[in-house]
Amino acid sequence: MGFFKRLFGRDAEAQANSSTVLVSAPEPPRASQGPRIEISYSFGGEEDLVKLTGTTTFAREAMTRLAERHGIDVGGYLETAGTLQREPDNPADPMAVAVHVEGEKIGYLPGYLARCVDLSADGARTAQVQIFTEMLPKGLRAEAWAWLAEGEPEWQWTEFNRPALSPGAKVAEHQAGIDKMVADALAGGGSRAQSFAGGMVNGVHYLQLVEPIKQLKREGRLEHALVLCTAAIQGAEAAREGREPAPWYTEQAAIIYRKLGRRDDEVAVLRRWLTVCPPERREGSRIKERFEKLT
Repeated sequence: MGFFKRLFGRDAEAQANSSTVLVSAPEPPRASQGPRIEISYSFGGEEDLVKLTGTTTFAREAMTRLAERHGIDVGGYLETAGTLQREPDNPADPMAVAVHVEGEKIGYLPGYLARCVDLSADGARTAQVQIFTEMLPKGLRAEAWAWLAEGEPEWQWTEFNRPALSPGAKVAEHQAGIDKMVADALAGGGSRAQSFAGGMVNGVHYLQLVEPIKQLKREGRLEHALVLCTAAIQGAEAAREGREPAPWYTEQAAIIYRKLGRRDDEVAVLRRWLTVCPPERREGSRIKERFEKLT
């Protein structure tokens, strides 16, 4: 069942061209000539298991060579031994710790963790590494993790339970996580369930509308995105519990109104947020700044 139908009934869904709001990202553009490798970089969940960080430029050729060497240059999985090596001559961070596999530099430990690793400037240590690859329209994409603790690695992902690598899969995974969080909160009872119930509008929690709003904007369906923004604003106001409503939905509505040339509506949606926001929370907010520039 689509979000429009759930929120506003069958007539509204028909007005939206009978279209369910998708949460997957639009298909990326077709690949340009030549291989391209990207490595996603963010903090890992625990210090024993860490997702490698770095840039997409230095690792592109190294990861391509490694993937071709192991026959995963069209997508696959590799678990192998790697080496941690500090880089005292690194101009960006003399405490940086690079991760090498078979002589190829495939990434770095996150900066916060590199400073804590017991590793001398000229020393090295081994660590188990796992690499996932997938061929996307833009080229080969790879993500890598390192296990820093003693004993057998306790991987979050496996060869048969892979992380999302494509933009669409990442969006869908993120949306599924939000849906599960909302469902678990409502089923758990108590004050948490009451809090989440306050943010529901016709069976949809306002947190579940972020990705659909983004997609509608990407598709240029601005009026439809406004429908979801309005529903989310209502839910955020109902669940604010004396605080300011989540501002993102108001900001998105204001941006859309600006694109549509509807200045009065832009002012009205900003004023609405400021009216329900506690006075002490208004100062310094982007919404107040935008409102003052308009008025």
